[in-house]
Amino acid sequence: MIIDSIAVFDRYVGLNKLFSVVADFLRRTDLSTLPVGKTTIQGDDVFINIQEAAPKARSEAQFETHRRMIDVQIPISDSEEHGWTPADQLPEAAYDEATDMTLHGFAESADGSLAHTYFTLRPGQFAIYFQTDGHAPAITPTGLRKGIIKVRV
Repeated sequence: MIIDSIAVFDRYVGLNKLFSVVADFLRRTDLSTLPVGKTTIQGDDVFINIQEAAPKARSEAQFETHRRMIDVQIPISDSEEHGWTPADQLPEAAYDEATDMTLHGFAESADGSLAHTYFTLRPGQFAIYFQTDGHAPAITPTGLRKGIIKVRV
């Protein structure tokens, strides 16, 4: 996982051959003007999903992992809290090929917390989640508009 400012995304272009496409997109695009839903950036390899996330407590946030795509999560309208845990320390769960997602369970429950840590991501920042990162995003008392750039591994 990486957390940093959008202004310095270029630092990370060497980590994935498609991150230069993401860096260029972030330099030339005002994310607040994009419509809700999917916007193609480069075919099926790089795209962004703009979401209007409803209010969500830790107990409603589920840990997810992905196999084919890397997530670059970007809050647009407000801050959001994220939970993080190494993927190999999350409970086993079924992988959904169609959505490229495994849902591992709720971040907080009566049995305890799956999260190793929580952090706040603010507008102007991003978090990159690789296949080794379990993440429970969009924890917010008020809801928010956010973008999730999906990048093929």
